[in-house]
Amino acid sequence: MGEFIALMAALMASNALAIDAMLPALPAIGDSLGVDAENRRQLVITFYLLGFGTAQIAYGPLSDRFGRKRLLLGGLVLYGLFATLAGLAASFPLLLAARTMQGVAAAATRVLTVSVIRDRYHGPAMARVMSLVMIVFMIVPILAPFFGQAVLAVASWRHIFIGLGVYGVLLAGWTLLRLPETLAPDRRRPLSFAAIADAVATTFRIRQSIGNTAATTLGIGALFSFINSVQQIVFDVFARPHMLPVVFAFIAGPMALSSWINSRLVMRFGSRRLLLIALTAFTSMAALHLTVAASFGETIWSFILLQALTMGCFGLIGANAGALAMEPLGHIAGTASSLQGVITTVGGALIGFAVGQSFDGTTIPFLIGFTGCGASGLAVATWANRNPSRDSRDLAEVEVQETATRPG
Repeated sequence: MGEFIALMAALMASNALAIDAMLPALPAIGDSLGVDAENRRQLVITFYLLGFGTAQIAYGPLSDRFGRKRLLLGGLVLYGLFATLAGLAASFPLLLAARTMQGVAAAATRVLTVSVIRDRYHGPAMARVMSLVMIVFMIVPILAPFFGQAVLAVASWRHIFIGLGVYGVLLAGWTLLRLPETLAPDRRRPLSFAAIADAVATTFRIRQSIGNTAATTLGIGALFSFINSVQQIVFDVFARPHMLPVVFAFIAGPMALSSWINSRLVMRFGSRRLLLIALTAFTSMAALHLTVAASFGETIWSFILLQALTMGCFGLIGANAGALAMEPLGHIAGTASSLQGVITTVGGALIGFAVGQSFDGTTIPFLIGFTGCGASGLAVATWANRNPSRDSRDLAEVEVQETATRPG
C-alpha cells in the first residue's frame, strides 16, 4: 500500500508542480517574451488550468471502456513533451499554446488517479487514502517555488519547464513498471453516447454527487485565487520578492498537516461531519482575516499567519468532499471522475482568475473572494449532506453511501 500511495501522490503532484514551480519565474517570463502587464502574466497559469480542466471529460469515458493504465501512460508522455515545448517557446502565444496542451495531457493524471483509487477503495477508506495522497500532494507547493527559484539562480526560466518534462518521463516509467490495471474487464462500459449520457445524467442527478462537486469547486476556486494572487501580493504589496518560497512553505505546511489529521479522524467521525466542520472553520478564518486587513492593515507576517490558519482547513475539505462526491458513483467511476474534474477545475480556474484579475495593490479583493468561496461552499455542502442521499438507482451503492456518510 505504501508504494501505491506514493505513486498516486506523485501523479497528483505533477499538476501542482506544473502550476507552482514557475510562480517565481513569472516576471522573468514576462520580461523575456515581452509581456509588460503583470496581470496578463497570470495567463501562464490560467491557460494550463483551462486545458487541464476541459480535457478531463474525455479521459473518464475512455478509461471506463479501455482501462486506466494505457491512457495514464499516454498522458504522462505527452505531459513531458509539451512541458519541454513550453521551455523552448519563442513567443508568449506559443508558450500559452504549449501550456494548454500540457494541461490537456496532465488531465489524465487527475481523472485516472481518482478512478484508480475508487477502483480499490470506497467510503471512509477512500477518504483516508485520498488524505494520505494529499499529504504528499500538499508538500509539493512548499517545494515547487524553491525548485523554481533554485533553477532561476543557475539557469533561465526555460529550464523549469524542461525539468517538468523529465519528471513526466520518470513518472511514465514508474507507472509502466509498477501500476497494474485496476479496472477488471467485466466492469468496463461500452463507449457509446447512450452509456456516456446515462453516466453524466447520474452524476448530475444525485444530490450528494453534484452538491459536493460544487463545494469542491468553490474550495479549489479559493486555492487558485491564492495561486494567481500570491506572487503579486508578495512582490507588490509587501515588496519581499525573495520571500515567495517562504510564504508558500508556511501556508502549504498546515495544508499537509490537516490532510494527515484527516486521515486519522475520517474513519472515526465520517467524511460528512469533518467536511462541514472544516468549511465552517475555513469561512470563519477567512472572514477574520478580511476584517483584520480592512480594519488595521497587515504585514507579511500577519498575512502568513492568518492565511496559514485558513488554508490549514483545506486538507479536510478536498479529500472529504471528493470522496463524498464519488461515493454513489463507483459503477461509473471514470466518467464521473472526469465530469467532476471538469467542473471543479474549470470552475475553480475561472473563480481564481476573476479574483486574481481584481488585484488592486492590496490584499482586500483576494480576501473578499476567499470569504465568499468559503461561505458559498459551506451552504452548498450543508444542502448536499444534510442526510445520506437515497437517490442512487443502485441499491448496493445506496448502502455503501449511507455507511460512508454516517458519522461515527
